[in-house]
Amino acid sequence: MVTLHGTPDLFALSEIRGPVLRPGDDGYAPEVTGFNLSARRTPDVVVGATGADDVVTALRWASATGTPVAVQATGHGANYPLDHGLLISTRRMTDVTVDPERGTATVAAGARWRDVPAAAAPYGLAGLSGTSSGVGAVGYTVGGGLPVLGRAYGYGADLVRSFHVVTPDGTLHETDRDREPGLFRTLRGGKGAVGVVTSMVTELLPLRTLLGGGIWFPGEHAEAVLTAWSGWITTVPDRMCTSFTLLRLPPLPQVPEPLRGRFWARVAVAWTGDPDEGEELLAPVREAAPVAVDTVEVMPYTEADRIHTDPQDPLPARESCLLLHELTPVAVRTFLDQVGPDAGDCPLLLVGLRHMGGALSRPGPGPDMICARDAEHLLESVGVVASPSDAEAVERATRALHTAMSPYGTGRTMVNIHGAPGDTADRARAWTPEVHADLLRLKHAHDPAGLLRFGHTP
Repeated sequence: MVTLHGTPDLFALSEIRGPVLRPGDDGYAPEVTGFNLSARRTPDVVVGATGADDVVTALRWASATGTPVAVQATGHGANYPLDHGLLISTRRMTDVTVDPERGTATVAAGARWRDVPAAAAPYGLAGLSGTSSGVGAVGYTVGGGLPVLGRAYGYGADLVRSFHVVTPDGTLHETDRDREPGLFRTLRGGKGAVGVVTSMVTELLPLRTLLGGGIWFPGEHAEAVLTAWSGWITTVPDRMCTSFTLLRLPPLPQVPEPLRGRFWARVAVAWTGDPDEGEELLAPVREAAPVAVDTVEVMPYTEADRIHTDPQDPLPARESCLLLHELTPVAVRTFLDQVGPDAGDCPLLLVGLRHMGGALSRPGPGPDMICARDAEHLLESVGVVASPSDAEAVERATRALHTAMSPYGTGRTMVNIHGAPGDTADRARAWTPEVHADLLRLKHAHDPAGLLRFGHTP
């Protein structure tokens, strides 16, 4: 095989309409950089796909040359290093088409979630986006998709009707519950193990507004707030979607006053019922401790990012999660001992407990690979790793937190929030052993050469 500067001959990629880039080319660096700046990415070749035909050509070339493949849309899932192979960038594929009569949206591979409600809102419809609408809609969905309104409506993958996906041999498939159901199942929670999705059709919900926002308390009241919250969530209906988070916010201009540079306990809520009823339900939370900032209000669904206020700018970070069973008083005490106000110099930017259950606990419409339906809570943490010393401190704190909380866990993670993938055993924690075995079987059927080997693929 002929090589060009250490990379396979690129002549076969000349049919691609988008850019084909190698290290040193103009545009290469921004094309490969992800949202998580801690993951260095230097693939041998980048294909800036403009449509399904470009993805087909790129994968046929990769199959013919034995070149491993990674995929990147918005880069929010790019939390692992990439030092060789082919990167297919789908960020140019941003079309979103709404069918208001059927109540569906056809979403291209590179569209962000914010593009979906923006297109659907004029018809009074909405999609099941997560805490940040800046993430890629397809990448989020194939990982299961944990929505802001998950307790009310279930997982994002539950609403998908069909996918267009290119398998590593360069074949474009349209798959749904009836056509290639095994492939369809894999794409609903199995992440990107079997192919590159070029578009999906997802159901939309008749939803214009919600009651949402954050109730912020000074961090010294964390124990009182968490104790009240952990009891309160056992009484609320499924439409109440909520989380408790401890935030150690840096003194940076990107953080608004009066939150900047302080330690906070926050309860975030999203409620789709009658606003007055929602406000009544929130009374025990507001009474738990002195409220410093209260942003809960009726808002358009298109502004739901204001509920969790996730970071909008790229940063170097270590993200992780752990699925939990019941949040007992002992579990609450353990959590506070690790990351509460008396935990000393905790280096984690945020540590949260999200209330699961409700529609998230009920079976989806047909087989999938989501293995979090038995979880009652999700523990998630993020630490900024701007220097080697930061990275070491964050890693120690993350491991200590997971070790302390593992007795209360299901033993599994969620693939989208898992963080940087480790070895085979670590990656497998996103699925039960039975589902992971099925995922391996289906991957071998569709990717026998293991070309899709980066990230969270088995």
